[in-house]
Parts: sequence; structure tokens; C-alpha cells
Amino acid sequence: MDSASKTQKRIYKLVEQISSQKFSDERTFLQNLVRQVVESPEFQITGGRIWELLPDKKAYRLLFQYGNVNKIPDNYILNIDDQPILKELHSEKTKLQYETDKLLKESGIFIYSATGVGEIVRTKWGRFYEYVLGFNAPEILQSFYETLSIISTIASTRLHDFRLIQSQEKIRQDLARASEIQRNLLPDHSINFSDFEIYGICVPDSDVGGDFFDYLPSLETEENRLAILIGDASSKGLTAAIQALFVSGAISMAHKFVPKISSLMYHLNNLVYETFPLERFLTLFYCELSESSNRLVLYANAGHTEPIHYRRESDRFSLLQSTGGILGLVPNQKFNIENIRMKIGDILILLTDGIVEAENGKNEFFGYDRIKELILKYRDLSAKEIALQIIEEVQKFSTSSQFNDDRTLIVIKRTGTF
Repeated sequence: MDSASKTQKRIYKLVEQISSQKFSDERTFLQNLVRQVVESPEFQITGGRIWELLPDKKAYRLLFQYGNVNKIPDNYILNIDDQPILKELHSEKTKLQYETDKLLKESGIFIYSATGVGEIVRTKWGRFYEYVLGFNAPEILQSFYETLSIISTIASTRLHDFRLIQSQEKIRQDLARASEIQRNLLPDHSINFSDFEIYGICVPDSDVGGDFFDYLPSLETEENRLAILIGDASSKGLTAAIQALFVSGAISMAHKFVPKISSLMYHLNNLVYETFPLERFLTLFYCELSESSNRLVLYANAGHTEPIHYRRESDRFSLLQSTGGILGLVPNQKFNIENIRMKIGDILILLTDGIVEAENGKNEFFGYDRIKELILKYRDLSAKEIALQIIEEVQKFSTSSQFNDDRTLIVIKRTGTF
């Protein structure tokens, strides 16, 4: 390695060391960089300045100055038209120049080197770096011109990383807030209605998810009933969470004014179709428990994962098939309303595909058969205990899987003596 290459490498490490320190913001970083370059005997620099682009004014403003030169007035403005070098930096990055500005010359700046740092901003006057670092000395050698190119590259990379970290932190804070909102909007896990025990649990795959469920009691003036819904938005992450929150809120509002399930589903489908043109798909199961003598459960299934009805009396299972298409797929869909009877000891499991399609390391699905086995095994336990046992088994089953999804489960059990 020749001496020039060794010098470049030494300078690169020095600037990288300066840039690797932690700073509260990007301006503090740039100020510290200028200060250390000026103070370093390696560079033999008299003074340094940071100029910030004012794109609307076609000018740069003095942001910071440091060194053994007469002080320039704070916020001093350099018009781009008066400094041709500023128009050339976007293509050449670093330039050597004799000073032409009268006030700067009076401050003791006669020859300087300027380098662009940060992003290149497009304006109606051309393309300009958002920051320009200017350094002056009695004599600026070609070697410092090369050093400035290193400074520009490392400083621009550091600014990019700093902003990326800030952006990621902002996203993390937004997701945390969204997750908090989503958790707050979910109902309490347990609710009792007549002789029904109900327990629901939602385990999102990430901070926010597309699964949701809710319990909606009837108004006091109506026949005593309880609506239970469970849904799954097709997209992932924050988009799915927004869609889930919107639909859940819409159902909660509509439930108060639209007494018929078929009408509610019809209008909800059109609302999803019109509101989410890109992420329209959403599955939903909606049912209503009542205190009728035969404990009739009315339901509509909009393309959702089929719930499991366990009949204790006959020790048999049935799946509640779809009664209509996925919400938002096409406008003006109609939904049929079906029903089942819940006898004492019967169990109804509402779930999302994250339960049924949970995979193990062999790419096997958890499947309906395993859920049925668990229902038989724990059928004498409470709704809460059944739900927690199933969730635990699903989590164990999928521990080695690379693919996970939101998992939501509601267990409805009619209690009483046989």
C-alpha cells in the first residue's frame, strides 16, 4: 500500500471515529464533526462552517461556525447566484475556491474548500446539498481536498443512518400506540350471558394485527340477547389493524340501529367495499345468543374460518359453514342466516385461521382434528380453561415454525346440569 493510500485510510478511520460517537440530533453531529476537524492537527485547518440550504430563498444560511477567524454574523445568508461553487457541488461534491464574498473575506477567509453533505434536494433552481461544510486555511493542499471527500461520504452516511433510526423509532412508537389502542378496544376476556360462559383471547403475531372480536349486549328496550363477532382482516400489520378497528367500530355502531343480521351484514359488506379499495378482503363470523327456551343461536358467516359446534348429548361435532362471501369482495352481497341450538354442555368454538392453520416445523397444520380432541379432553372445564388449553397447545405445536399468524379464539359453553 503506497503512502497516499495509507494516509487516506488513516484519515478515513479518524473521520469514522469522530462520526461513530452518539449525538442527540443531526445538527449536533455536524457541529461536533466541524469542531474536531478544525481542532485536529492532522488537517491544519483554521476555521470551519456549516451552511444550511434554504430552498425557497435560493440561498444558504450560516448554521454554525468555529475556529480562529473573525466571527461572521449569525444566520448570515449566502445567495446561490453569488456563489457559483454551490451550483456545482451536486455533481462534484467537493470544490476548492478563492473566497469572493466581501464580508467573509473581511473575516479572514481567502481560500476555502466546500463539500456537500446529506441529501441532494431538488428545487426549481437546480439540485443542491442540504448542507455544505466549508473549511478555510492559509493554504489548502490537494490532500485535504481528498480528505473532504471522505468527510462528505461518511457524514452523509451517518446522517442517513441517523434519520433511519429516527424513522424506525417513530414507526415503533406508532405501532406501540396502535397496539395499545387495539388492546383497549378488545373486550374483557370473560363475559357471562344467561347460562352461557364466554371466554375470548387474541394473540397477535406482531405489535398489531388483523384479528378482532367483540361482545355486543342488546339495548335495554330489546329482547335480552348478546351478539358475538370474530373477524380477520386479509392484510398484515398496521394496515390490517386499521381495517380491523374500523370494521369492529362500524359493527358496534350498526348493532344499535340495525336489528336484522342479514341487513347488518349487507350494509357492512358495502361499507368495506367502498372504504378499502386496496385491502377489501375481510372475513367475519357474527352470531347472537338469546334467552329463548331452546337457546337458539342465529349466525352469519362471511367466508370466515368455520366455527366448531360440539353437541354434548350426541358427542358429535359440526362445522358452521359460510352463509355468504368474504366482506368487501363484491358489492351488494346477500347473506343467509342460519341457526343452531345450544343444549346444556354444548360448546361452540369461534376461531381464526391462525389457530387451524398453525404450522409445526414439518409444515403440518394444527387442523380441526386436534382441536376436536382437545374439546373432548377438556369439555368438563370452564370456557376460560378450554380456551387457554387450546391456545397453549397451538403455541407449543408451532414453536419451530417460521410462519405465524394472529390467533384468536372464543369459547362459548352452555352450563347447567344434565
